[in-house]
Parts: sequence; structure tokens; C-alpha cells
Amino acid sequence: MTILAIIVVPFLFFGINYDFIGSSYAAKVNGEEISLAAFDNAYRQQLARYADSGVDLPEQFRSTVKEGVLNRLIGEVLVDQYLASQGYRISDEMIATIIQQQPEFRVDGTFAKERYYSWLAERAQSPAAFEQAQRYRLRQGQRQRGVAATAFVTPAEYRRFLNLYGETREISLAVFDVEAVSANIEVGDADVQSYYDERPDEFRSKESVDLKYVELDRDALRQQVQVTGEELEQHYQESRDRFLEDEQRRARHILVPFGDDEEAARAQAEALAARARAGEPFADLARQYSDDSSTAANGGDLGLLTQSQLPVKLGEAIFSMAQGDIAGPVRTQFGFHVIELDEIRPGGPLPLAEVRAELERELRDSKAQAAWRELEDAVSDALFDADDIDTMAAKLDLEVHAATGFTRAGGADFGSNQAVIDAVFEDSVLHDGRISDIVELDADRAVVVQVTDYHEAERLPLAEVRDDIVGAIKTERARAIVEDKAAALSAAVRDGTDFAAAAGSADATQVRRMTISRQDQETDANVRNAVFELTKPHGDVLPTDSVRTTGGDYAVFALREVTPGRPESVPIAERDQGKSNLAAQAGNADYAALVLELERRADIVRNRDALEQQNLF
Repeated sequence: MTILAIIVVPFLFFGINYDFIGSSYAAKVNGEEISLAAFDNAYRQQLARYADSGVDLPEQFRSTVKEGVLNRLIGEVLVDQYLASQGYRISDEMIATIIQQQPEFRVDGTFAKERYYSWLAERAQSPAAFEQAQRYRLRQGQRQRGVAATAFVTPAEYRRFLNLYGETREISLAVFDVEAVSANIEVGDADVQSYYDERPDEFRSKESVDLKYVELDRDALRQQVQVTGEELEQHYQESRDRFLEDEQRRARHILVPFGDDEEAARAQAEALAARARAGEPFADLARQYSDDSSTAANGGDLGLLTQSQLPVKLGEAIFSMAQGDIAGPVRTQFGFHVIELDEIRPGGPLPLAEVRAELERELRDSKAQAAWRELEDAVSDALFDADDIDTMAAKLDLEVHAATGFTRAGGADFGSNQAVIDAVFEDSVLHDGRISDIVELDADRAVVVQVTDYHEAERLPLAEVRDDIVGAIKTERARAIVEDKAAALSAAVRDGTDFAAAAGSADATQVRRMTISRQDQETDANVRNAVFELTKPHGDVLPTDSVRTTGGDYAVFALREVTPGRPESVPIAERDQGKSNLAAQAGNADYAALVLELERRADIVRNRDALEQQNLF
């Protein structure tokens, strides 16, 4: 209370603003704020995408990523404002319709509100948040349809595309093998020592920590909870309306098709009905006389069906009969039917036995969710005064796990989870021994961590990196030699020397003449791209260029001839896809141009502090 008074009293009398992290927004766009929370979430998602792609993003590039994320959010707000000004709207009725049409929320073709709320509860998501997500998705679609999807490609652009798409180029190619050259290079101890000494910031171990952590696992809680018979019965009684079923009836029938004489068919059906009423087994008559091949072998059994599953006339007849009755003939589009009603199963809720598994799963999930919230609350309370993770875990009866060698790229059981990395390398956790706050790994797992040992990055001894240095020196020297040979070959070709002769004099590893296309997958990608960047040859001097291949070798090539593609040689499917791709590119360009123009006209305020902070929260 004393601390609260110290905070509140000055605020009441002097209006002090306790703003612990500066401005409460990441940017303002025409007065509309982009919250720090939204910016932080988008930034973390972008880092996670880099991590999922196997990219270890260096610290110095993160400010660039932040700038890009904020610019993207600003662009989205600008276009949203523009669409709103142009009359684009997403009504509550549209959102309701979209949700009610989603199959996971429907039972027997009808939207089930209970299933909707159960689905949200399983994912710990509120209806408002889910509906807002649907609104955002629809708004994205409006942005796409309203701007990017309106682009088109002119016939001239399309013909030019087909000419370029099918273009082939004939080249002379020489390849120099860097590895083969490096194998003949000798590296002395003095060279290795000098290379090591000249690079004091290289050959360093990664900064790492050893840590302990406690894991909160929703799946483990789900396995531990018990569901009693009484609880299951009560849940069934509370949920009966969710499992209502229409009345079902089991009937047998004999089908007599019209053939060429409908009256004769009717007479045959009447005779069969009379024989059945007289006591002949209906199933035997169906096996002998029914023309319905799918049911005749089973004595005409149609199975348990609702009225809506039957042809209208047949359904009306079956659902107007009493059990044991024989009716007919009933005329439908298939012929005349003679019917016997075997069973009536009244409509109403399904029996518990048929829905037990679903109800038990729901109860188990509900109990696990409650246990999860209780455990989270208990851990949060314990974190207020806990100094040691072992003591805290013992009080809560939780298991403590250990991990070693955790770096800024991740490790242990966490992979490259950016939230864990940020928590571990937060200053107070890293250097002061504080236990971290609860960190969510995914929807069902969370951890708290405590660093037990910190290992600074340090320079590795020369003996450990000697082989790497020798390889690096050999490669550098080999590349220098090969670059000189490639330059000499290019100069000789430009002076008029035959390409093959010049390549032989330069000791090229491979020399060949070949024709390649833009879709060629056998030619090295770097070579292919470089070839199609050269201008067409004019006169007797062949255009030449050199490029490092994807494998690290060097290639020198001379462009001999360019043949435009013929539209008729491109398969129709590829032509159509190419036209769609061109339209998409034009649409993206239009969208980018719109954003730039909207940004030029807008009043935008960026919070530089948000971009410079290591962690926003």
C-alpha cells in the first residue's frame, strides 16, 4: 500500500506520466496508431520465419528487419484506410456468414454454436479474437482484389514474354576447377600464423550458456487428468441437444421397373404386395423379383435411413407406415416399389455409448485447460520471490531439466525458438541470475529458464583451426590464379582468338559448345543467369563474361547466337501460366506504387525508440 501511495499521489496532484517504455505506439499513420504489441508480434513472426528457413540472422541485421516489418505494417494501414475511404466494408453479417459456413463448426449441415465455442476453447482463443482474425483475412482479400488482382497484360507484352520465355542461346564455355588448382598449392607454417594473426576477430567460439528450465506441457496434463463416469453422464445430459438425430426407419422394398408396359409393371407389383400380405417372406420375394441389384441380395433391405435420404415419394410412404406394415405399389422415377417397414428408431439425442469418446475428449481437454491455467498462475506467483529454479520447482512438484551450449542461434530442446533466445539473453537473466518469465514455445508448451553458467565468445587456439586456415589460404590463392587465367581467356577471345584454342592455352578443365534455354536445369544456375544477362552479339567480336559457379569454380563463356522463342513451341499450360505470372507481377507493381503514393500523401510518425530497443517488452 505504501508503494502504491508513492505512485498514485504524485499522479493525482501533478499528473506525472509513468511511461516506462516511451511512446505507446510503434507508428502513427494519419492519426491511427500501430501498437507496440502488434509491431513486436509481427517482428517476432518474421524472425521465426528466418529461423524456420535455417537462417541465423546476425544481430547487426535485425534493425533492418525491424525497419522492414514496420514499413510493411504502415503500408497495410495505409491501404486499409484507402479501401475504407473508397467504400470497402466488412460487416458483422459477413463475418457471421463466413464462420457459420466453416465445416468444423457444422453438425449435420447446420452451424452448431456449442461446437464453435468448444473449438475456440481448445485453442485458448476468444470469439472476439477469432472474429477479428477473419475480418483481417477478408480485408487482405479486399486489398488483393481491389488493387493487385485488377492488373492485366497487353497482347504485345504477352508476345514479348513468349519470345523471351522460349529463347535459346548458343555459347562456348570453359570451366576452371578451383579445387584442382588448390591441391597443388603448398602452405607453410609462417603463412598460417600470419593469416591467424591478421584476423583477431575471426576463429572465435560462439557465446553460449548452460541453463536449467522447467517445462509446462498441456499434453502431459491432458494425459494425467481423469474423467469419472458421473462427470461423463452429467456432460452428456448438458450436451444432449448437440447430438440430436432425426427419426430413422429400416425398410425393405421390391423394385419393379416400368419396362415397356407400365400397367403390367403395376399389376406385377400389386401381386407381389398381395403375396407379402398373405404371409410369404418379404425377403424371399425381394431376392427373387426385385430389380434393385444393390439391395435384392439382402432381401431388399434399405438400411436405417432418415426421410431426407430417400426419394420424396418413397420417403413419404415409409415414414407414414406403422412397423410391420406392407405398402405399395408406390410409384417413383425408378419404377413401382412394394415396401415392408421393419424398424422405427425415434429421433432425439444419440445414446451416450455412441458419443462417449467425443464427450470424454472434451472433458479431458477442458480439465487439462483448467489445470494449465492453474499451473501457469502458480508458476507466475512463484516467480515473484523465487531466486532458485530448483527450489521453485520443488515447491510446485515440477521436474527441472538442464541444457548446455545454448547460443544466440538456439539449441537444446528449443531449436531456434526466438522467444526463448530473447528470454535467455535478456540482461537480467543472462548476467543477474534471474529466473525468466513464462515463455510460450507453442500453443501447448511453455518454459521458465535460469542461466547457470555463461561462456563468453573467445578466440580458438591456432591448433584447433589450423586445417581451416590452410584450406582458406589454398582456396584464396587458387581463386587468384584462376581469375587471372579467366581474364586472360576473355581478353584473348575479344582479340579474335578462337575460344577453344584460347581455353586450351589457359589450361581450362572443361571446354564445350552448347545451347541453353531459360528453363535449363542441367546448366549451372549462375552460368545460366549470366548468359541470359549478356546483350546479343554484333559483328565478329563475341560478347564474353565470367562467373563463379554455384560449386565455387570459375566459368568463362562467349555468346555466339541468340534464337528468340516461338510462341507455338511453348505448351499451352505454360503459356497460360506465364500470362498469369505477368499479370501478377504487374499487379504487385501497381500495389507497391499505390502504397508509395499513399505514403507520400500521408502523415506518418515513426517511433524511433521502438526500432532501437532490443526487446520491446
